[in-house]
Amino acid sequence: MNVACDPRGRVWNYETCRSIAPLTLEINRLKREKDAVILAHSYVEPEIIYGVGDFTGDSYYLSVKARESRASVIVFAGVVFMAETAKILSPGATVVVPDRASGCSLADSISGADVRRLRVLHPGAPVVCYINSTAEVKAESDVCVTSGNVYDIVTSLPEPRVIFVPDRLMADNLRAELRRRGVKKDVLSSDGTCMVHDAFTPGQISQARSQFPGLKVVAHPECPADVASAADFVGSTGAMMKYVKETAAPYYLMLTECGLVGRLEVEAPEKRFIGGCRLCPYMKLNSLEKVRDALASPRPDQIVTLDEDLRLRASRCIERMFELVPKN
Repeated sequence: MNVACDPRGRVWNYETCRSIAPLTLEINRLKREKDAVILAHSYVEPEIIYGVGDFTGDSYYLSVKARESRASVIVFAGVVFMAETAKILSPGATVVVPDRASGCSLADSISGADVRRLRVLHPGAPVVCYINSTAEVKAESDVCVTSGNVYDIVTSLPEPRVIFVPDRLMADNLRAELRRRGVKKDVLSSDGTCMVHDAFTPGQISQARSQFPGLKVVAHPECPADVASAADFVGSTGAMMKYVKETAAPYYLMLTECGLVGRLEVEAPEKRFIGGCRLCPYMKLNSLEKVRDALASPRPDQIVTLDEDLRLRASRCIERMFELVPKN
């Protein structure tokens, strides 16, 4: 049976799977030999997620798995800032990335020096950094947040003003949600955006609703505020998956990276998606061949190294998030 579950239109069938089976088996053998674990973000290719990934999810879930890991080697199939987070939380492991060029338009929009300048401009305001930040930005920040816990953590901070970096659009959505909750907090932000999520528009939503009655629109909080306000649900990658799986609708429009749609087509095959997603070119740099090479004999550029002082400061920022996140 042919299964068209790939966001780029590839058909996955018996012949396709058979062609990549030797490489998949080699990687899984190397994992055992190297005492390695592979963390795969939901946006990478399905052959990584379903063939060799040990844990798959969003950046928060994978950071938890990195923190819990006792493996000697962590291969992070995602983007570089996520691998840095794994190294921060699991310093004894050798952390490798399949492709060092797998950056992030959002994380790379701000530096540690930029954060220090914001502190000078706004004295007394704590710096809240989105988990989609580099290690040096985390090291200059007071607390890390995710798209799922940002509202609760910012609300819990006693200061009347906070600096939120690096996502300008998430800051807009944060302000809107705080107003909805009746929380008075001045949110100052930097100007970064995600190249995937900032491209969605309200026009796409209205056009889709007119064509597909009963449509549910699901968006990430990295989208523009007018897109988020027009959606039926806004949440993290993990929350979006949960919403789709638990909600009944004839159609779904997913305003996020296409890899999530590919996962949902596999894990919730009864759901119908009408497109709208966008590809992240950085996530798609990951491949089985690069994962195999990073496991077998990683090049120096594939090994994530961090200055220990920077790592410790970044670790404090992330650990404060774990301390402040509401316990269920």
